[in-house]
Amino acid sequence: MRIAVNTRLLLKGKLEGIGWFTFQTLKKIVLDHPEHEFVFFFDRPYDSSFIFASNVTPVVVHPQARHPVLFYLWFEWSIPFMLRKYKIDLFLSPDSYMSLSTKVPTCLVVHDLAFEHYPEHYVLSHRLYWRHYSPLFARKATRIATVSTFSKEDISNRYGVAASNIDVVYNGAHAEYKPLSFEERIEVKQKYTDGCEYFVFAGAIHPRKNIVNLLKAFVMFKKHQKTNMKLVIVGRPAWKYDEVEEMRTQMQFKDDVKWVGYMNIDELCKVIGGAYALVYASLFEGFGIPILEAMQCGVPGIVSNTSSMPEVAGDAALLVDPTDPADIAEKMHLLYKDEALRARLITNAHVQVQKFSWDATADKLWSCMMKCIK
Repeated sequence: MRIAVNTRLLLKGKLEGIGWFTFQTLKKIVLDHPEHEFVFFFDRPYDSSFIFASNVTPVVVHPQARHPVLFYLWFEWSIPFMLRKYKIDLFLSPDSYMSLSTKVPTCLVVHDLAFEHYPEHYVLSHRLYWRHYSPLFARKATRIATVSTFSKEDISNRYGVAASNIDVVYNGAHAEYKPLSFEERIEVKQKYTDGCEYFVFAGAIHPRKNIVNLLKAFVMFKKHQKTNMKLVIVGRPAWKYDEVEEMRTQMQFKDDVKWVGYMNIDELCKVIGGAYALVYASLFEGFGIPILEAMQCGVPGIVSNTSSMPEVAGDAALLVDPTDPADIAEKMHLLYKDEALRARLITNAHVQVQKFSWDATADKLWSCMMKCIK
C-alpha cells in the first residue's frame, strides 16, 4: 500500500504540539510497517532527520502553505495532483487540513476546535478559512482521529459527524521527560532562577494560553506570600501577544518572572523537571501536552477546569477557573504551603501518566488509518 502524509509541520528546531504529534506517530508507524511505502509531502525543503526509513519518499510540494489562500492552493490543487501522480491508496493529514478535491480515502487528525470557541483570538483571514472549511473537512474525511474524548464530543456535536466515525488516539510525551535527581534540580534552578524554586508555564504565547491571567495570579501570590518563588515562562511569541508584552514590562514583581523563549526538548525537559509545579491555566485545549510532560517528570500541576484538561490531568493536578486570577493564585498558594498535598499529587501523577504514550498513540492512529481502507 502507498500512503501519503501531509508533513508540512515537520520543521527542524520548530516542533510544537501538532509537529511533535506528527513526528512521534509517523516515526513508529513507518518503522513498524516496512511492507508499506510512505510518501511525505513537505511544503518547503525538509531535514533528513524526518526521513525515518528507506520506505519513505520525501516530496516538496509547492507553494508553501502558510496563509489561507496558499492553504487552498496547496490542498485543493497541489495535493490532489500529487495523490494521482504517486497513485496513493490512503492520505493521512495530521494537522486538521485536508483536500476536498480528491476521492482518495483520507484519515484526518483534528486536535481541537479552539477557533470555534474563541474566534476573537485568531486573525480574521485564518478564522474565516477555518470556519468555512473545517466542517467540510470533518464531513468529507473517511475517518477522524482526535486527541481526547472532549474533542471527539466537540467535533461530533458541532459538525454533525457520527461519533462512531471518530477515534480517540490521545497524545504522548517524549521519553526525555522524566524525574530529575536532586543534584539536577539544583543545577537547573541555579541556571534559570538563581537557585530559587519556580512555577513553570510552557507553550506558545497567544491569547488562548491565558498568560495575562497567569501573570496577574503570580502578582497576587507574591503579594500574599513572602517568598523568593519565581515564574519561568517557556515559549515563543506566536500572535496577538501585545497585552502580554505590556504587562511584562509594567507588572509588579516583573524581575521574578523569567522569560526564556522557545526551547528544544533537551533543555525544556530539564526546565519542566526542575519546577516546583506547572501552572497551565489555558482557556482551551484539545489535549494539553505540557500537562502530560510535567506529570512524566513527577511535577504536580495547576491546570484549567475547562475542555480536555481535567481528562488529561486526572487527580494529579489542582483545577482552576482560568478566567479568575484569584483562583489561580489561591491554588498556587495552597500548593506552596501544603507539602503533603504536593507529594500526593506527585504520586498520583506517576499513576495517571501510565495512561498515555506515543507508542499507544501511533498504534491507535494506525488502526484508524486501516479503518479508512476497510
